[in-house]
Amino acid sequence: MCACSLFFFRFFEPFPAFLFPMDSPELLADAKSVCADLQRMAQEIVKDLSGPEGVLIVGVHGKGVRVAAHLNRLLNAVWRAKIPGGALDVGMHRDDLDRKPIPRLQPTALPGAIQDKTILLVDDVIHSGRTIRAALDSLHDFGRPRRVLLATLIDRGQRCLPIQPDYVGRTVNIASGAQVLVAPLENAEGFEVRIQAA
Repeated sequence: MCACSLFFFRFFEPFPAFLFPMDSPELLADAKSVCADLQRMAQEIVKDLSGPEGVLIVGVHGKGVRVAAHLNRLLNAVWRAKIPGGALDVGMHRDDLDRKPIPRLQPTALPGAIQDKTILLVDDVIHSGRTIRAALDSLHDFGRPRRVLLATLIDRGQRCLPIQPDYVGRTVNIASGAQVLVAPLENAEGFEVRIQAA
């Protein structure tokens, strides 16, 4: 567990949106501030949900799986119960398969039946909303959840679909061609977030 877990019950104000210059790659958030973002997200989840019963945490394949596992550890520290977690591949539900090669598929591994469960769907970055739309379609191949809540570490805006996360680590406004890179730390638990100019 990251060091800042000791401060779980400290109140963290949501970060406002920032506009970053795109002249060169830039650090958006170091490991300490990302940890604070995740702690605040976990606090909000605990406040909204009555407990871990009937909750499944599912990460979108890629960095979403890592972020989901981190959130799961933080929630476990409060609820004293391990929440079943899984990973979801969305490749065959993308809406650009007629224009791009079929993406490399990874196995979907859900922790049991999702029927009538509360799914906490987790991804690292939300942009157009198309990945999350594909994730929702993929989920419904396996059943009908009672509800789906969306948690994303970074919301970069510029949505193309009417999809909004329920829990956000931070919101950032950047140029449409730039990339947000969520990088897991190599020798420690946690993440850094960087901006790569177009």
